[in-house]
Order: sequence, then structure tokens, then C-alpha cells
Amino acid sequence: MAPGEKIKAKIKKNLPVTGPQAPTVRELMRWYCLNTNTHGCRRIVVSRGRLRRLLWILCTLTAVGLIVWQCALLVLSFYTVSVSIKVHFQKLDFPAVTICNINPYKYSAVRPLLADLEQETRAALRTLYGFSEAEARARREAEPRRAAWDGIQPRFLHRIPLMAFREGDRGQATDFLTGRKRKVSGSIIHKAADVVHVHESKEVVGFQLCSNDTSHCAVYTFSSGVNAIQEWYKLHYMNIMAQVPLEKKINMSYSAEELLVTCFFDGVSCDARNFTLFHHPMYGNCYTFNNKDNETIHSTSMGGSEYGLQVILYINEEEYNPFLVSSTGAKVIVHRQDEYPFIEDVGTEIETAMATSIGMHLTESFKLSEPYSQCTEDGTDVPIKNIYNAVYSLQICLHSCFQTKMVEKCGCAQYSQPLPPGANYCNYQQHPNWMYCYYELHQAFVQEQLGCQSVCREACSFKEWTLTTSLAQWPSLVSEKWLLRVLTWDQGQQIKKKLNKTDLAKLLIFYKDLNQRSIMESPANTVEMLLSNFGGQLGLWMSCSIVCVIEIIEVFFIDSLSILARQQWQRTKRWWAQRQAPPPTEAPPSPRGRDNPVLDIDDDDLPTFTSALRLPPAPGAQVPGTPPPRYNTLRLERAFASQLPDTQVPGEA
Repeated sequence: MAPGEKIKAKIKKNLPVTGPQAPTVRELMRWYCLNTNTHGCRRIVVSRGRLRRLLWILCTLTAVGLIVWQCALLVLSFYTVSVSIKVHFQKLDFPAVTICNINPYKYSAVRPLLADLEQETRAALRTLYGFSEAEARARREAEPRRAAWDGIQPRFLHRIPLMAFREGDRGQATDFLTGRKRKVSGSIIHKAADVVHVHESKEVVGFQLCSNDTSHCAVYTFSSGVNAIQEWYKLHYMNIMAQVPLEKKINMSYSAEELLVTCFFDGVSCDARNFTLFHHPMYGNCYTFNNKDNETIHSTSMGGSEYGLQVILYINEEEYNPFLVSSTGAKVIVHRQDEYPFIEDVGTEIETAMATSIGMHLTESFKLSEPYSQCTEDGTDVPIKNIYNAVYSLQICLHSCFQTKMVEKCGCAQYSQPLPPGANYCNYQQHPNWMYCYYELHQAFVQEQLGCQSVCREACSFKEWTLTTSLAQWPSLVSEKWLLRVLTWDQGQQIKKKLNKTDLAKLLIFYKDLNQRSIMESPANTVEMLLSNFGGQLGLWMSCSIVCVIEIIEVFFIDSLSILARQQWQRTKRWWAQRQAPPPTEAPPSPRGRDNPVLDIDDDDLPTFTSALRLPPAPGAQVPGTPPPRYNTLRLERAFASQLPDTQVPGEA
């Protein structure tokens, strides 16, 4: 190595190495461990002995693993919420109250449309049970099945035949109409309840539904013939009513003046003008108090039954359809002004000859949206079109999804839900076998095979009224006579008959108190708290701070990658230079000088003049030097011919 190169190498060795200036990644890691504030890494390098160094490596790796684990838990728990409940006393807005008669249409008005259906239903009941419970089985066994159908030209039973299935007869059933056994193909779906134990019966009743090409059929059986006939009747009823214009159906149902006998709110009298008509396909004319269409939203300043809504309803049991509904009374639901009243799902039934008191507690919930939960603010981010003229809710999304699927697969809409744009309700004339498609689709919906439950999401904010219901006999025996007479006189123009207590029901809806409970979600963690927790973990396990983390990122990622890239670039340059260089030519040998091998010693200091004099000569080599002087030339010449004896040099004689 040339002297200048040795000096440069020594200077480079003594200078501190930082970052990408290190020649290799190993040297970079060594420099980092010697200069970092993380004590564990430094102890790995400076410790003496393999055992001690191994222990420090294990401790450092364990600390790093614990930091990664704890920080991962902190990140995963970042999007958690804390729930706070606030109870405050204030004047509350009264909710919207929707009231429906359980019987949708007056029996006298709708009977002409259902005459043929009722005739076949009565004949089916006579065939199955008879109308006398004591002699029902005797009549069934003694009287031929065909005798019950004398004089009847069945139209509905030809379309959906009712059949009786006996135990042991697999693939066969007895037709109600002919009394003969027939082969039954298709899967059998039993509609009995799984929770309630039903006594074992040797005979079950059901009906068969098939697709358009009759290649796929399904048999729906019921543990009770009454349930089977009611379901069978309901299918034909929806088909008939789907073809009736809306205006005619409104006229066949109850008016507000007929349904509402008396009305009080917050101690002030009210009437039918305070209620808004809402027509439900399965419940007819319903009426909503304190609806959004009103000029002002009513509120209440006191709790208790005297400051709520009090109404007396005229049920008119004589006008009930005997095959459509089997109970008497009304249904009521409490909801927001802009919500759709799902009376068939969450409605509360009101009994006749009873005073039903419903106390309310208001709970308002606010949830955080993504990324904390999957709720939606207004439903605009849900890929299901809202077919209801109301604000988004989970029920609206599910019903809209099912109705949309119904239109797509069956070609028509189900009668109990609103119509999507451009669709028609299902009926026999346009869709002869829509009922099989409906049952098959409904079964898939219940089993969550349509994807509606996975797409629809809960609303982030909603109001919920917790209801407490109590009953009392009304009117009492002592007040029955005068009260019914007065109500009959008051309703003389609307109700042209004498009222009895089974025609009336009293309803009271009120706030039990004005304590509104608000359930609010808030983020359990913030960015500041997350960074603080990170710093605590780093200081606990590695005694370092965020600056050390930045240093680790710089050394282990930036500098290491720079060194690797530089090494790869140098290799590429050398390869390219070797490829572009011309092939070497042989040159004639030239005399070369020889170096003293003794001078080639491993010493960082260059030899000085003094040390060079003490070097031994090279073996077998002649050291160049100055020839010794000729001492005879130093002899003095005689300046005189004779020399004095005392000045004569010895040897000169």
C-alpha cells in the first residue's frame, strides 16, 4: 500500500462512522449499538463473554416482542367506544300515536267481494270439523266428504287444494274436495311452532303450492286445521284485495268519526281533525295522532295519565270478518313523527271492555358511525332503495329489500308492503303461481339467504319509547248503564245502534315522568392518549422515547437500504466496466525494481531516517551506498624540503 493510502486509511478508521457512510450493514449495526440510547442494544456489543451477550440478546428481543404486543393491543382497542347515560328533566314532545282496528274492513262492505271464498271456507270447515265440536269427529266419519260440497262450484280449492295428511301415508294425501287420495310430490314444510309443544296428531292439514311449470312443488302443513284454513284464506284474501282500488278500500274501512268516540289530550278536548289517515293494506284505515303533517307538534309539560292522550274507540265487533281475524280489539303503536308505523310487527293490542293504560319512558340513543360501528346516519350509504315515505330504519331496509327481491324473482309485489316504482301487486290473473314464489322467497329470507340482513344496517340515532301496559275493567258495573247510554246518544248520528261494552275500548297513553334518558357513545381513545400509551410502553420495556423510534427507522430502514443499494450499484458498475473493457494484450517484459522485503512491515507509521539506518540489509541483495573515502588523499604535502624531527609523521622516513 502506498504511503498516502495508508494515511487515508488510518484517518478514515479514526473518524466516526454515521449512517450510509458505513461500508457494510454489519458495521452500521455495530455503530448503532455503540451510540444509541437504548441500553439493551449497547450491552449486546460491549458485554464480554458469550453467555452474557446471549442473555442480553434474549432480554432485548423479549422487550421488543412485548412492545409490539402491547402496541398492537392499543391499536386494536383504539376504535372502541365508551357509553355515557344522561338523565335530564325537561318538557318533552309527545310522540306520534297510530291506532288501527284489528278488523281492516267492515264485513258488510267487503262481503260481496269475498262471498265465493267464504262459501268454500265454510265447506272446508264442515269437512274437517263441522260446526259442532261435540259431534265433529262423528260427522266426519259418518258423512261423506263430498256431501259438504254439494251445490258449490269450488274455484279457490282448484287453485290451491286443501289436503289432509295421515300418519304413515307418505307421498299421499286426502283431497278435501273429492275425498280421494292423491299423490303429493315436493318437499313438506311443517309450519308448527318449535317452542310450544303441540300434541301429536294422526292427521295434519295443509295445502300444496307449485311453480308455473308445476315442476317444483312444496306442501305446507299445519298441526291444526284451523291454522291451515286461516292461512289458506289469507292468501286468497290478499289476492282479491290487491285488485281493489285504494279509494274503494278506504271507503270500506272505518272512518275517523266511527273509530274515535271521545278524545282528550293534556286535559283539552280533541276530535277526528287531530288525526291523520294512514291506510295499511292488512289493517285498513289507521289514524295517527300528532303526525308530522300537523301544523304544530304537541308536547306535554307534566307526567301522568291526566296529561296524556285519552281516547275511547268504537270496535264494532259485529262487522268483523270471522275468517280473517280471530281476536277483537285495536292495535296501537308509538313512534316518531317521521317514522313508518309497523303496526303488524310491534303494535300493542287493546282489548275491548277494558281500559288500557300505557306509560312511556323516552330513551334517545346516539351511536358512532364508522369506523366505530356499522351504523348508518341516514341510509344513503345502504345499497337498498327505500320504498317507504319515511325516514330510514332497519325494518324499512329489510322490508324494502324483500319487496325488491319479490319484484325481481316473482314479477310482482307482496300485498302487505308498499309498491316499488313500476310494480303491481300479485294476483291470479297476471301471476297465477305467485304464492309458491312468495313462500319460497320468504323461506330464503328467514334463513338469511337473500343477503338482506348482511346489507341492511342499524340507524345511528333513534328514539325508543319503553311501554308499561296495565289493564282495568271498563266500564265498571255501577257506571255501565249511564255511560253507555250517554255514549250512544253522543254517537247517534255515526253509530245507529245501542252500544254495549264489548264494542268499546278505552286507551290512555302518557309519560310516566319527564325524565329523558340519553345514551351516547363517545370515543374511548384519542390520538393523544394513543401516543402517550406508546411512549409509556417504550419507556417501560426499552427505556427509549419517540426520538429513539425515529432513529431506529432511520438506521434500520433508510441507512440500511442506502448501503445495500450502494453495494448493488458498485457491483453493477464493476460488471459493466468489465463488459465494456477491451481484451488485455500481452506487453514485453520490462525490468522491474526490487523492493526490500524487510521494509514491508505491518506498521501504520512510515519509517523515519533514524529507523531506516537500523534496518538490517536484505538477504542476498547489495544495499546501494556511498563508497568509503580514500584516506591517502588527506595526506599533507610538504611545504618544505627538510622537515623538523619533531614534526615528522611516523612512517615517513
